[in-house]
Amino acid sequence: MNLQDSESEGRYGVFYHERSEGSDVFHRYWQWPDKERMELTKQRDIVQLTTGDQMYEITFRGSRLINADQDYNARIRLERMHHSMEVILRQWLNAPGTALFDEGPTLSENHSVEKITIINSKNDAVSISIDMDSHLPVKKSFVIRDPQGYRDEIGEVYDNWKMIQGVNTPYNTLVSRNGELTRQYFLSSASYNVHLQSSLFEPGAKFDIKKK
Repeated sequence: MNLQDSESEGRYGVFYHERSEGSDVFHRYWQWPDKERMELTKQRDIVQLTTGDQMYEITFRGSRLINADQDYNARIRLERMHHSMEVILRQWLNAPGTALFDEGPTLSENHSVEKITIINSKNDAVSISIDMDSHLPVKKSFVIRDPQGYRDEIGEVYDNWKMIQGVNTPYNTLVSRNGELTRQYFLSSASYNVHLQSSLFEPGAKFDIKKK
Protein backbone atom coordinates (compact mmCIF):
# COMPACT_ATOMS: atom_id res chain seq x y z
CA MET A 1 0.00 0.00 0.00
CA ASN A 2 3.02 2.30 0.41
CA LEU A 3 4.59 1.57 -2.97
CA GLN A 4 5.45 4.63 -5.02
CA ASP A 5 7.41 3.06 -7.87
CA SER A 6 9.08 -0.13 -9.04
CA GLU A 7 11.65 -1.44 -11.50
CA SER A 8 11.64 -4.96 -12.90
CA GLU A 9 13.02 -6.99 -15.77
CA GLY A 10 12.46 -10.36 -17.35
CA ARG A 11 11.16 -12.03 -20.50
CA TYR A 12 7.78 -11.87 -22.21
CA GLY A 13 6.08 -14.00 -24.85
CA VAL A 14 3.35 -13.10 -27.34
CA PHE A 15 0.68 -15.59 -28.46
CA TYR A 16 -2.02 -15.64 -31.13
CA HIS A 17 -4.68 -18.34 -30.88
CA GLU A 18 -2.35 -19.74 -28.19
CA ARG A 19 0.49 -20.22 -30.68
CA SER A 20 3.77 -18.49 -29.88
CA GLU A 21 4.57 -15.49 -32.04
CA GLY A 22 7.92 -14.81 -30.38
CA SER A 23 9.48 -13.64 -27.15
CA ASP A 24 12.01 -11.09 -25.98
CA VAL A 25 13.33 -9.38 -22.87
CA PHE A 26 11.79 -6.33 -21.20
CA HIS A 27 12.67 -3.73 -18.62
CA ARG A 28 9.72 -2.12 -16.84
CA TYR A 29 9.45 1.07 -14.80
CA TRP A 30 6.24 1.89 -12.94
CA GLN A 31 5.22 4.91 -10.87
CA TRP A 32 2.04 5.32 -8.87
CA PRO A 33 -0.67 5.91 -9.86
CA ASP A 34 -0.71 5.76 -13.68
CA LYS A 35 2.75 5.79 -15.26
CA GLU A 36 4.48 2.83 -16.92
CA ARG A 37 7.50 2.53 -19.19
CA MET A 38 8.23 -0.79 -20.93
CA GLU A 39 11.59 -1.02 -22.71
CA LEU A 40 11.68 -3.96 -25.11
CA THR A 41 14.52 -5.95 -26.75
CA LYS A 42 18.08 -6.38 -25.48
CA GLN A 43 18.93 -2.96 -26.88
CA ARG A 44 15.89 -1.48 -25.08
CA ASP A 45 15.27 0.52 -28.25
CA ILE A 46 11.48 0.10 -28.39
CA VAL A 47 9.55 1.81 -25.62
CA GLN A 48 5.87 1.58 -24.74
CA LEU A 49 5.03 4.53 -22.50
CA THR A 50 1.78 5.14 -20.63
CA THR A 51 1.03 8.30 -18.64
CA GLY A 52 -2.57 8.54 -17.51
CA ASP A 53 -4.72 7.79 -20.56
CA GLN A 54 -1.99 8.79 -23.01
CA MET A 55 0.05 6.06 -24.69
CA TYR A 56 3.18 6.44 -26.79
CA GLU A 57 5.56 4.30 -28.78
CA ILE A 58 9.14 5.59 -28.76
CA THR A 59 11.78 4.41 -31.22
CA PHE A 60 14.87 5.93 -32.83
CA ARG A 61 12.45 7.85 -35.05
CA GLY A 62 10.96 9.66 -32.09
CA SER A 63 7.73 9.50 -30.10
CA ARG A 64 4.37 8.53 -31.59
CA LEU A 65 1.05 9.02 -29.81
CA ILE A 66 -1.09 5.88 -29.95
CA ASN A 67 -4.87 6.12 -30.30
CA ALA A 68 -6.15 3.36 -28.01
CA ASP A 69 -9.58 3.58 -29.68
CA GLN A 70 -7.98 2.43 -32.94
CA ASP A 71 -5.34 0.07 -31.54
CA TYR A 72 -7.17 -2.62 -29.57
CA ASN A 73 -4.01 -4.21 -28.15
CA ALA A 74 -3.01 -0.80 -26.81
CA ARG A 75 -6.46 -0.41 -25.28
CA ILE A 76 -6.09 -3.74 -23.50
CA ARG A 77 -2.76 -2.56 -22.04
CA LEU A 78 -4.45 0.63 -20.88
CA GLU A 79 -7.41 -1.23 -19.36
CA ARG A 80 -5.01 -3.60 -17.54
CA MET A 81 -3.48 -0.55 -15.87
CA HIS A 82 -6.94 0.79 -14.98
CA HIS A 83 -7.72 -2.60 -13.39
CA SER A 84 -4.34 -3.23 -11.77
CA MET A 85 -4.20 -4.60 -8.24
CA GLU A 86 -2.69 -1.31 -7.06
CA VAL A 87 -5.63 0.69 -8.44
CA ILE A 88 -8.23 -1.75 -7.11
CA LEU A 89 -6.77 -1.91 -3.59
CA ARG A 90 -5.82 1.74 -3.23
CA GLN A 91 -8.60 3.52 -5.14
CA TRP A 92 -11.60 1.28 -5.76
CA LEU A 93 -11.94 -0.07 -2.22
CA ASN A 94 -11.82 3.41 -0.68
CA ALA A 95 -14.16 5.07 -3.17
CA PRO A 96 -17.81 5.83 -2.31
CA GLY A 97 -20.27 3.47 -3.96
CA THR A 98 -17.94 0.48 -4.26
CA ALA A 99 -19.63 -2.87 -3.55
CA LEU A 100 -18.03 -6.22 -2.70
CA PHE A 101 -19.63 -9.59 -3.36
CA ASP A 102 -18.33 -12.87 -1.92
CA GLU A 103 -19.12 -15.52 -4.52
CA GLY A 104 -17.93 -18.34 -2.30
CA PRO A 105 -15.32 -21.10 -2.64
CA THR A 106 -14.42 -22.56 -6.02
CA LEU A 107 -11.46 -23.90 -8.01
CA SER A 108 -9.23 -21.74 -10.18
CA GLU A 109 -5.99 -22.82 -11.88
CA ASN A 110 -5.97 -25.97 -9.70
CA HIS A 111 -6.18 -23.88 -6.53
CA SER A 112 -8.92 -23.82 -3.92
CA VAL A 113 -9.95 -20.18 -3.92
CA GLU A 114 -12.47 -17.70 -2.61
CA LYS A 115 -13.87 -15.59 -5.45
CA ILE A 116 -14.57 -11.93 -4.72
CA THR A 117 -16.20 -9.51 -7.17
CA ILE A 118 -15.69 -5.76 -6.71
CA ILE A 119 -17.96 -3.27 -8.49
CA ASN A 120 -17.23 0.45 -8.41
CA SER A 121 -19.66 3.37 -8.69
CA LYS A 122 -19.27 3.38 -12.50
CA ASN A 123 -20.57 -0.21 -12.62
CA ASP A 124 -17.11 -1.45 -13.63
CA ALA A 125 -16.39 -4.86 -12.12
CA VAL A 126 -13.35 -7.02 -11.44
CA SER A 127 -13.30 -10.55 -10.01
CA ILE A 128 -10.37 -11.81 -7.94
CA SER A 129 -9.80 -15.46 -6.99
CA ILE A 130 -7.82 -15.66 -3.74
CA ASP A 131 -5.94 -18.79 -2.67
CA MET A 132 -7.44 -20.15 0.54
CA ASP A 133 -4.06 -21.22 1.93
CA SER A 134 -1.69 -18.41 0.94
CA HIS A 135 -4.38 -15.68 0.73
CA LEU A 136 -2.66 -14.42 -2.44
CA PRO A 137 -4.44 -13.70 -5.73
CA VAL A 138 -4.51 -16.60 -8.18
CA LYS A 139 -6.51 -14.94 -10.96
CA LYS A 140 -8.09 -11.60 -11.78
CA SER A 141 -10.59 -10.95 -14.57
CA PHE A 142 -12.59 -8.04 -15.94
CA VAL A 143 -14.67 -7.28 -19.03
CA ILE A 144 -14.20 -4.63 -21.71
CA ARG A 145 -15.98 -3.93 -25.01
CA ASP A 146 -14.18 -4.03 -28.34
CA PRO A 147 -14.83 -1.33 -31.01
CA GLN A 148 -17.74 -3.37 -32.42
CA GLY A 149 -19.32 -3.60 -28.99
CA TYR A 150 -18.51 -7.24 -28.37
CA ARG A 151 -17.72 -8.35 -24.83
CA ASP A 152 -14.12 -9.42 -24.13
CA GLU A 153 -12.97 -10.92 -20.84
CA ILE A 154 -9.38 -10.14 -19.91
CA GLY A 155 -7.78 -12.49 -17.40
CA GLU A 156 -4.50 -12.42 -15.48
CA VAL A 157 -3.12 -15.51 -13.72
CA TYR A 158 -0.41 -15.10 -11.08
CA ASP A 159 2.14 -17.68 -9.94
CA ASN A 160 5.64 -18.12 -8.48
CA TRP A 161 5.19 -15.53 -5.75
CA LYS A 162 8.32 -14.18 -4.06
CA MET A 163 8.76 -11.79 -1.16
CA ILE A 164 10.70 -8.74 -2.39
CA GLN A 165 11.42 -5.95 0.11
CA GLY A 166 8.41 -7.07 2.12
CA VAL A 167 6.13 -7.11 -0.94
CA ASN A 168 4.62 -10.34 -2.30
CA THR A 169 5.46 -10.31 -6.01
CA PRO A 170 4.22 -12.71 -8.73
CA TYR A 171 7.20 -13.62 -10.91
CA ASN A 172 4.93 -15.33 -13.47
CA THR A 173 1.92 -13.60 -15.02
CA LEU A 174 -0.24 -14.98 -17.83
CA VAL A 175 -2.65 -12.70 -19.70
CA SER A 176 -5.64 -14.11 -21.58
CA ARG A 177 -8.44 -12.76 -23.75
CA ASN A 178 -11.66 -14.75 -23.71
CA GLY A 179 -9.80 -17.71 -22.28
CA GLU A 180 -7.01 -17.71 -24.90
CA LEU A 181 -3.44 -17.03 -23.80
CA THR A 182 -2.12 -13.81 -25.34
CA ARG A 183 0.92 -12.86 -23.22
CA GLN A 184 3.32 -14.30 -20.66
CA TYR A 185 5.63 -12.37 -18.37
CA PHE A 186 8.44 -13.97 -16.36
CA LEU A 187 10.37 -11.72 -14.00
CA SER A 188 14.04 -12.22 -13.28
CA SER A 189 14.32 -9.33 -10.80
CA ALA A 190 12.17 -6.69 -9.13
CA SER A 191 12.73 -3.79 -6.74
CA TYR A 192 10.47 -1.20 -5.12
CA ASN A 193 10.58 2.47 -4.09
CA VAL A 194 13.71 3.12 -6.14
CA HIS A 195 12.95 6.85 -6.56
CA LEU A 196 12.63 6.89 -10.34
CA GLN A 197 13.42 10.04 -12.28
CA SER A 198 10.35 11.79 -13.71
CA SER A 199 12.11 12.09 -17.09
CA LEU A 200 11.59 8.34 -17.61
CA PHE A 201 7.91 9.06 -18.24
CA GLU A 202 8.30 12.00 -20.63
CA PRO A 203 7.48 11.09 -24.26
CA GLY A 204 9.91 13.60 -25.73
CA ALA A 205 9.68 14.87 -29.30
CA LYS A 206 6.53 14.11 -31.26
CA PHE A 207 6.75 11.50 -34.02
CA ASP A 208 6.20 12.81 -37.55
CA ILE A 209 4.41 10.05 -39.43
CA LYS A 210 5.55 11.51 -42.78
CA LYS A 211 9.14 10.62 -41.92
CA LYS A 212 8.37 6.97 -41.19
